[in-house]
Formats: sequence, C-alpha cells, structure tokens
Amino acid sequence: MPAKPRTYQPQKVRAGLAGQTRALRAAVAALGTGQLDLPTRLGQWRVRELLAHLAVQLEYVPAHLDDLSQGRAPLDLLGWVAGVGAVAPLLDEQARERSAAEFAGDAASAAAAFGRAADALTALLERPEAADPARRFEIRLGSMALSDMLVTRLVETVVHADDLADALGLDAFPHDRQALAAVTRLLADALADQAPGGAVEVRVPPYAVVQAVPGPKHTRGTPPNVVETDPLTWIRLATGRADWAAAVEAAEVSASGERSDLRAYLPVLG
Repeated sequence: MPAKPRTYQPQKVRAGLAGQTRALRAAVAALGTGQLDLPTRLGQWRVRELLAHLAVQLEYVPAHLDDLSQGRAPLDLLGWVAGVGAVAPLLDEQARERSAAEFAGDAASAAAAFGRAADALTALLERPEAADPARRFEIRLGSMALSDMLVTRLVETVVHADDLADALGLDAFPHDRQALAAVTRLLADALADQAPGGAVEVRVPPYAVVQAVPGPKHTRGTPPNVVETDPLTWIRLATGRADWAAAVEAAEVSASGERSDLRAYLPVLG
C-alpha cells in the first residue's frame, strides 16, 4: 500500500479531463451510423449504449453540482474504486434509457447528443467551483471532494474510450497523457489497497510502481516477485477487460517469482 494516499494535482486533472473529453468527442463525431450498432465487450451494450453511458458520466457532475447535501459518509478515491461495482445495475439502466432517448437515431444525432454532454463538462471545468479544494460532491456511495470526483471522470473517460476503440477495431485511442497517467496510478494504488503487502512489486512504466500482496516484504536489491506491464494492459486487467493468463501468454505482462500471479486480486474495479 502507498505510504500515504496519492494526491492528484487539480489543475492537471482538469486539463487531462478536458483533453480526454475532446478526444472522445472527435472519435464520436467520426462515427458512421452503422457503427453505432457494433457490439462492445460490455455484455449486451452496443456502441449506442456505450456512448449513452459516457454521456451520463460526462454531464453527471455539472447536472448535480448544486444538489443539497444528504450528509453521506466521506468517500475517498480508493473507496470509490472498491465500491462502484455495486451501482452497476443502475448504470446499466441509465445507459439503456439514455440510449433510447438520445442515441437511437443516426450518427449525426448521436454526435450532437454526446456533444451536449461534453459541453456541460467542459463548461464546469472552467468554473471557479471546479478549483475549490473545499467543495464536496455527493454520490450514492458517499461524499467526495469535488477534485476526487473529477478523477473518477478520468477513469470513466479513459476506460470507456478504450472500450470504444476495441468495439471499432482500432489499434489505439489517442488518450490524453495526463488522463492515462492518473487512471494507471489510481488502479495500481487500488491493488495495493485491496491486496496489502510487500511481496510483489508491480511496475507500470512510466506511471506507477506499487508493492502489494501479503508475504515477505522486499527491502533492497532485485525484488523476488515482479510484475510489469504497460498502462493500457494494466487498466484492462484492473477493470476485468483482460484475462491475466492470456495477457501473460501473449507477453503483455511479465510476471516473475512464485507470488507474482495476480489473478486472485483482479479486477480491482468492478
């Protein structure tokens, strides 16, 4: 587990979120109508439902920023990662409803609907409230610092941009570098939080190194148990989009040492 909770520079978070949102908007604008019905790796969701879910996530903070406080318990980023899977049925319902309402038509209407959600988030990022370190934001899971809530939007936009690229058969998505870095680090820290220990060193260059998994702690020299992979492979493993054994077999993950098999601890985000 990290010595202390990692902090994210609010200005970099806002810049990364703005950049990732622009990249997504450009990708959606380039879609053809036939592509909206392509299947995704997210169960029964087509691209339409994926875009609808993303639209909900983009505009959620601006739509609820001024909601009255319900006095929910404090929630940090690692708690959000561990708990967000509990609201998956609600998110699925929201995506289907939004898809039927705004994403059931052609590509132009889908792009316009997505653009409205992107505009709402972009406008929020320019408001003074977005930079207020004391501002809180409540969700079903608890009360978060608004700055942390914006980090969760980075997770949504990076993870689902990768889902979109997969559905479209693209080799890569032009992720914002700051967004990709923050999501990689958060999910690495989540592993260290959920599987505390020092038996395995997990390296995701150039963004993250954590120690995790119960067992003898490494203190000096070459660690006996090392896992190394690239950021996107790590994000896919940490969110259940990639299979551990298949990733190792494909040499997308290097795992050395008798304790380096992480499949029992993945995914960290439901």
